[in-house]
Amino acid sequence: MSTAISPTAYNYKVVRQFAIMTVVWGILGMGLGVFIASQLVWPQLNLDLPWTSFGRLRPLHTNLVIFAFGGCALFGTSYYVVQRTCQTRLISDSMAAFTFWGWQAVIVGALITLPMGYTTTKEYAELEWPLAILLAIVWVTYGLVFFGTIVKRKTKHIYVGNWFYGAFIVVTAMLHIVNHISLPVSLFKSYSAYSGATDAMIQWWYGHNAVGFFLTTGFLGMMYYFVPKQAERPIYSYRLSIVHFWALITLYIWAGPHHLHYTALPDWAQSLGMVMSIILLAPSWGGMINGMMTLSGAWHKLRTDPILRFLVVSLAFYGMSTFEGPMMAIKTVNSLSHYTDWTIGHVHAGALGWVAMISIGAVYHMIPRLYGRDQMHSVGLINAHFWLATIGTVLYIASMWVNGI
Repeated sequence: MSTAISPTAYNYKVVRQFAIMTVVWGILGMGLGVFIASQLVWPQLNLDLPWTSFGRLRPLHTNLVIFAFGGCALFGTSYYVVQRTCQTRLISDSMAAFTFWGWQAVIVGALITLPMGYTTTKEYAELEWPLAILLAIVWVTYGLVFFGTIVKRKTKHIYVGNWFYGAFIVVTAMLHIVNHISLPVSLFKSYSAYSGATDAMIQWWYGHNAVGFFLTTGFLGMMYYFVPKQAERPIYSYRLSIVHFWALITLYIWAGPHHLHYTALPDWAQSLGMVMSIILLAPSWGGMINGMMTLSGAWHKLRTDPILRFLVVSLAFYGMSTFEGPMMAIKTVNSLSHYTDWTIGHVHAGALGWVAMISIGAVYHMIPRLYGRDQMHSVGLINAHFWLATIGTVLYIASMWVNGI
């Protein structure tokens, strides 16, 4: 009997819900990105209203694409992967359902409060304290469901993809809670517990590791399941996957100061962030090479399988943006690149090239299995989607490079 329709095998209901909302929030978040980009060309699109001004909609765009689109993709795929690799059902259906509805509530809260101007002013951590507390509760519940499922696994081994998901869950909780420590003065206003350069340092320790753990480590968990499954090949080197996991999580946490070059941050902290960022190239490329080499003997499948193409091209973008990032962290390069559109190009190489493409590939892989179908409705449309996404992303990045440099 198919696991998609078996009532006892796995909890696919919550995975289906997150998969659908990944698509919904992806369309809304990226659509809003196009709208605010258009505002930079045609300022009339600000509509002379405070709620629709660039300054208020830009943080809504980042929250929608990172936490709504990316977050739903991570929740959905992690619940799917942990059940299948542990060969057991999620530890609690009700807690899993709470994480879905709680996460959607946080996003709806962002949709309402950010255009109204309620913000902590911290990038990627704009949500005011009531929403931040709700997010923390949902996240801790997520951790309990995920790790509880691993504890009751029926397999002896914990598959490497779950190590990446687990690290992403633990570190994201730590980052969110520490960076959001604040003194509320009203329902929608609070002041950070930190001040001055300390506040900036903690903010970019959080901000860069939102990239490092939310947008990298979590999606590497996705990569380690969906690339070998779609290619029908084992991981190229399981040992490399373990080594680069520990190297990645050891180094990434130190890289935040590269966002604060030539500021009031102590010079030694800036230099430490730069050095750690450069060393970070090695474990980042370890993951990229491991994913790419998994296709050894299966490269011919790229001709006919656009889902595999999404997954492989996402790895190419991951390799490119994790080379570019360490280069931009070098102080002399940063003095050229900072406050230019080059930075925007770099961010979107990672966001549209790596995060979005691996998520889209994973969703295309999961949907038929979640609904008991043989394949997606139209392979031709997936192919069209792939070329539109790839060409659009390359043009985006190239134009930002040219404009920035």
